Amino acid sequence: MTTKKIFWLLLLLCVVTIMPFLGLYEYNTKGEPREAIVSYSMLATDNWTLPRNNGGEMAYKPPFFHWCVAAVSAIKGEVTEATSRIPSAIALIAVVMSTFVFFARRRDVKIGLATALITLLSMELHRAGGNCRVDMVLTALSVGAFYLFYRWYEKGCRWLPFWAIILMSFATFTKGPVGTIIPCCVIGLFLLLKKENFFRVFGKLFLCGLLSLIIPAFWYYAAYQQGGQEFVDLMYEENIGRMTNTMGYDSCVEPWWYNFLTLLYGLIPFTLVLLLGMFSLKGKSLRKLPSKLVSLDDVTLFSLSSAIFIIVFYCIPQSKRSVYLMPMYPFLAYFIAKFMFWLERNRKKSLNIYTSILAIAGILLFVTFLAVKFGLVPDSIFSGKHAPENILMLHNIAAINTWWQWIAILIPTVISHYWIVQKILPQSFTFLSSPCKGEVGRGSLGTTFYSLIIVVAVYLAVDAAYKPAALNAKSSKYVATELRQICTPPLKMYEYIEAGEKALGDPVHYFELNFYLGNVIERFTKCAEKEGYLLIGTEDMALHRKEFEANGYTFSTPIYTSPRRVAGQILEVYKFTSTRQEQAEEGRKIDETWVDTEGKEYPVYVTNSGKAYIIKVSDTTGKEEKEYLPAPIAQYLIAK
Repeated sequence: MTTKKIFWLLLLLCVVTIMPFLGLYEYNTKGEPREAIVSYSMLATDNWTLPRNNGGEMAYKPPFFHWCVAAVSAIKGEVTEATSRIPSAIALIAVVMSTFVFFARRRDVKIGLATALITLLSMELHRAGGNCRVDMVLTALSVGAFYLFYRWYEKGCRWLPFWAIILMSFATFTKGPVGTIIPCCVIGLFLLLKKENFFRVFGKLFLCGLLSLIIPAFWYYAAYQQGGQEFVDLMYEENIGRMTNTMGYDSCVEPWWYNFLTLLYGLIPFTLVLLLGMFSLKGKSLRKLPSKLVSLDDVTLFSLSSAIFIIVFYCIPQSKRSVYLMPMYPFLAYFIAKFMFWLERNRKKSLNIYTSILAIAGILLFVTFLAVKFGLVPDSIFSGKHAPENILMLHNIAAINTWWQWIAILIPTVISHYWIVQKILPQSFTFLSSPCKGEVGRGSLGTTFYSLIIVVAVYLAVDAAYKPAALNAKSSKYVATELRQICTPPLKMYEYIEAGEKALGDPVHYFELNFYLGNVIERFTKCAEKEGYLLIGTEDMALHRKEFEANGYTFSTPIYTSPRRVAGQILEVYKFTSTRQEQAEEGRKIDETWVDTEGKEYPVYVTNSGKAYIIKVSDTTGKEEKEYLPAPIAQYLIAK
């Protein structure tokens, strides 16, 4: 089978195993709805530069990813779980396909195909490809820039790599300057290892970096016009402060070795084959390793230098997250593919054990499903504060009953059974065994590819059936549906989360609820209304109720109590009224101005109690109305 046909089969496999399942599971973490609400606001307010969300917050990242989500969602007419995840899914497919092309052209089709499949099936990338987060798009743009830079090297580094510069521009437009820094440093390290002239390499890559910043610079300027100093402070904190460990708050602070733990986790299920393979290595093989490293070919050296630079780079900042390392996964996949083929030739027993473990896991997954389906797993096995979610997850899995989900569940069972019982490889897959470059011929399906087929089948069952059932048990969408019936206009909804009020940065909100309710929840601490609905956790209400009442608030009995935890606490909803004198207080004008999202400047007034507000003319009534500024901004302006 030709390389071209394998390319299209791989593309079809990616599409079939990723795209149909993006809308099956609801938002169940803070990250996805926090990003999706930015795109929602863009479509709702027509502000594509710096829209405000979650009670007045700016987005923490540049808008390219949010533009992609908004563009896809505009076709459907609304932002949904599926439309918000499509850009990440396309990005994952792009990484897989470009990885196949890169290694198939420079190695052989077997290595290219195995590397692409391992990239697709590594748990970290596969998970990110189904999430509404910026990281997968950043990874696709960064990896694409790596490959284009390498092609530039193959052509003698003549002129400038125009398309690599474009991809770096959009990578920077997705998550900041790191989108330019990483690709330039990776190819720079590789060129230096190839003994290129330092000053020539530095000069050209510095110019590439500068050119890649032109497009993002237009947005940064426009965003500054809207957000002013608040925007500057946020961007400094998220980019310079995060890299120099000078952030005003702790964000994902972990020790340097945390990155290596996340790699072991993110490479599942291939971590197991690495561990099993290591036990099979002999001392002689290990002693030859240094000499092999010295004589690496260009592709292998490029892959190694890319992986090493990325992990060392992200060991420097205190802030560490597993998604930061995703651009190195295609290169790790290349080494894993080579290692698996080496095991197949020299230590086949280790690879057979690995494949058998995968097959047993595939069958046990089906056996466990049947046990849950027929009520053999009692609810009583769960206890503690997460018991309601776990019990609901159990019931959701038991309720799986559509024909296509049953097919998805049975596929890994049949393939796994075939391996364990027969160990006879089907002739229909024999095209995968030929080592020749450019075309794959006849032979027997190797153990390496059979293990990858099992993993593909298991992921299919998980994504189509098990994952939606499990994650929907953690979602708060049902709470938003009930609140929509209870909290009726014209009264507004406000939230109070103590952890969010005390946070110096990246505050906690009811992100899921706010998305599903249409970005209508505001912060209680800047409330200027005489009445409304307060959304608050039971623990926070017990702690602050007397304080609120002392400030002139009166609360009804709870009109709603969530059956499960929302943002860590049982949610209660109160109707409140306010008798605060501050409502009619004129306030004193201070020597500060506030720039709104449309770029208009307003004088700032401060009340006796220390709250800052501006006066706007309502578009609907034509009357002057107060608009209170968020507490941190008020404190900052007053302090100045």
